[in-house]
Amino acid sequence: MKKTGAVVAVLALVAGLVAVAMVLLAGPGSRMGWWTFRTGLTVVLAWAAYLGVAAMVLALGGLVLGGRRGIAVLALVAGIAAFVPPYLFRRTAMSVPAIHDISTDTENPPGFVAVLARRTDASNPVEYGGPEVAAQQHRAYPDIQPLTLPDPPARAFGRALEAARAQGWEIVTAAPEDGRIEATDTTRFFGFKDDIVIRVKPEGSGSRVDVRSLSRVGKSDVGKNASRVRAYLRALGS
Repeated sequence: MKKTGAVVAVLALVAGLVAVAMVLLAGPGSRMGWWTFRTGLTVVLAWAAYLGVAAMVLALGGLVLGGRRGIAVLALVAGIAAFVPPYLFRRTAMSVPAIHDISTDTENPPGFVAVLARRTDASNPVEYGGPEVAAQQHRAYPDIQPLTLPDPPARAFGRALEAARAQGWEIVTAAPEDGRIEATDTTRFFGFKDDIVIRVKPEGSGSRVDVRSLSRVGKSDVGKNASRVRAYLRALGS
């Protein structure tokens, strides 16, 4: 019985370590061209989660059979570590609308100019999706609204540019005469490139700042664009 348990525990550890490796490689593998980002998201991560579950089951079996306890526990931890990230990713994806374009102004979204040359391979168009996308955004992210600053436009533009740089974005252009800032943000894990345009214009004695964040690929951004716009506006308004 113990010998069988030891074999099961070792198999569990192997499965768990392979599953963890799949999770860790899903994004980098996409960046390096080993597979497409869709394969990384829907195949590599999915199978990592399944293998993680298998590792957990085998680890528990090894413990019950009285196998190598240390190996079985390590396998159980590895299985959990492999299962949790894909599970949380999928849960988040299911909880947000399948949109990839977020704007504080959905009636007259800020337009992209300078980044157009960088989007030649992008599958998502720069044209806004219209009322349907706007309705989904307002339901899911009602807090995404324009920001009003007490500063005159020139000063507000400077603040907006400084805040954009502080986010770690690559500034593509800063056109104070148009009140427009364009930037690109690259996600850390999968290396997705999302484009941002910021519009600063007069409003009363101050200025109004609108922000739009658009993914280059993918039907759903899993809430990334909304969180990016939210973080930027919070930093700018503080």
